[in-house]
Amino acid sequence: MQMKPTSTHGVRPRPRATHRTVLSVLAASLTLVGAAACDRSSSTGASPSQNAGAKDVTLTITSNSIAGGKNADEADWYTKYVIPTFTKQQKDKGVNVTVTFQPSGVDDEQYKTKVALDLKSRAGADIMALDGIWVGEFAQAGYLKPLTDVVGQSVTSWEGWSQIPKAVQANASFEGKTYGIPAGTDGRVLYFNKKLFAQAGLPADWQPKSWQDITAAGMKLKAIQGIDPIQINAGTAMGEATTMQGVLPLLVGTGSEIYSGGKWQGDTKAVRDVLTLYKQLLDQGLENKNFQQAAKGRDQSFAAFAEGKVGILLEGDYFWRSVINPDNGDAPMATRNTDVGYAYIPAREAGSGVGGSDYVSMSGGGGYFLNPNTKYPQQAWELLQFIGSPDAINALLHGSAKVTARQDVNEQVLAKDPFLSFISQKVLPVTHYRPGLAVYPQVSQALQQATADIVSGKSVDEAAKAYGAAVEKAVGGADKVSSS
Repeated sequence: MQMKPTSTHGVRPRPRATHRTVLSVLAASLTLVGAAACDRSSSTGASPSQNAGAKDVTLTITSNSIAGGKNADEADWYTKYVIPTFTKQQKDKGVNVTVTFQPSGVDDEQYKTKVALDLKSRAGADIMALDGIWVGEFAQAGYLKPLTDVVGQSVTSWEGWSQIPKAVQANASFEGKTYGIPAGTDGRVLYFNKKLFAQAGLPADWQPKSWQDITAAGMKLKAIQGIDPIQINAGTAMGEATTMQGVLPLLVGTGSEIYSGGKWQGDTKAVRDVLTLYKQLLDQGLENKNFQQAAKGRDQSFAAFAEGKVGILLEGDYFWRSVINPDNGDAPMATRNTDVGYAYIPAREAGSGVGGSDYVSMSGGGGYFLNPNTKYPQQAWELLQFIGSPDAINALLHGSAKVTARQDVNEQVLAKDPFLSFISQKVLPVTHYRPGLAVYPQVSQALQQATADIVSGKSVDEAAKAYGAAVEKAVGGADKVSSS
C-alpha cells in the first residue's frame, strides 16, 4: 500500500472489526453493487496469455489515497508520475495504454469493504493497494489469486524478488503463495537510554542475547531512583500495540508464531513462557503497571522515555522517526541521536526463535495486488512491476528516509540514517508478520486480555487457561487450536 504501514505505525493503531467481518457480510451487501459494476472491462477475467499482444489496453489503479486528503502524496504519485511515465514507456513499445486512478479517502475498513465487494462482483481496479493483513482473508474468500495463477510462471523471474527479503515477501503472501508485491514496511527493536545504562554500569553497545539478559539489565537499572527499568506493552488499553510491540515479538522468540500449520496458539508452553516473562518483570518491579492500565499509558511511556525516565523500551521504528524525533516528534528528544541506543529483540535464548533464529521482530505494511479478473493480466503485471521498481519508489519517497520493501532502494535512501539502515539491513531479514485472517483481531484481543490478567495480579496458569478458552471460542473449536 503506502510506503508507511497502515496499521502499526501510529501511536494508537486502528482497531479492526471483531465480530461481523467485512467478508462475512458481503453476500447481504452485493445487492448494492448494481449491474454497472459487473460491466467493467476487467470483470470478465482472462487467462495469463489472453490479450498478451493487445495494442490498446485500459488499466485502473485504486488505493485509499486522494489528492488533498488522505495519503495525498501517494495519490499525486499515481497521477503525476506512475501513470504518465508508464504510459510513455508502453507507447515506446508500440502499446497504447490508458491508465486511470480511482482515488479513495475513507476509513480503512470502508475501503476494504469497497474492494471486497468489487472483487466478489468480478469487478474493480486491475491493481489494488491493500494492507498486508487482509491478504489471507481475501485469498481464502477467493477474491485474490496467486500471481502465478493470474499471470503465469513468468512472475517468478521479476528482478525485484532478489531485492525483497523472504521475510518481507511474506507480507504479500499466504500459505506459501505470493499474491502481490510488498511496499513499505517497518520493524521492532529494543530502545535503551545510554545515559541510564552508563549510570547502571551497562555497555553503550548493549545487545541482549536472551530474555534473561534483558531482565538482568533491568535489575541493574532498578538501582537508579525515579526511573522505570523496562517498558514492554501489556493490557487492553494499548490495544493492538500490546500485541505488536509486546506479545508477538516475544512469542516468535519462543519458536512459535501465533498461527501456523492451520492452527492458532492456545494455552501452549510458548504462550505461558511469554506470560511468565511479563509476570517476572512485574513481580521484580521492572515494569510500571500504571503505563499498562492507563487509558493513555503508551503515550505516557513515550514521554517518560523522552525525559530519560525509562531504561529499555520495545517499539517500532515509528518511535524513532515520529515520537522522539528531535525536530518534529510527538515527544521530541533533543539528545536522541547521542543518548538513544537500539538493539535486536533477542529470542528467549540463543537459537530459540522461529526457524532457529537468535533475534526476532514483527512488522506491518501493505502492498500492491492484481485483480484476478483483469482483462489484461500481462499488461497489469507490467504496471505492477513498474510500481515496484526502484525509480517509481524513489519518486514516491521524494528523498525522504523511509523503510521500503526493496533493499537496493533502502541502501540509497537510508544511507545517512544508521538506525533505519539497521532496520532495513538487520531487522527485516528476521522479521515476521501477523496472519491476514478475519479472526485475527479476536485472537489479538485475547492476547491483550491475557497480559491484562497478569498485570492485574492473576497467575500465569489462570491467564493462559482463560486465553486458551477465548481463542477456541473465537476460531470455532479446539481442533483449530494448538495446546502443546
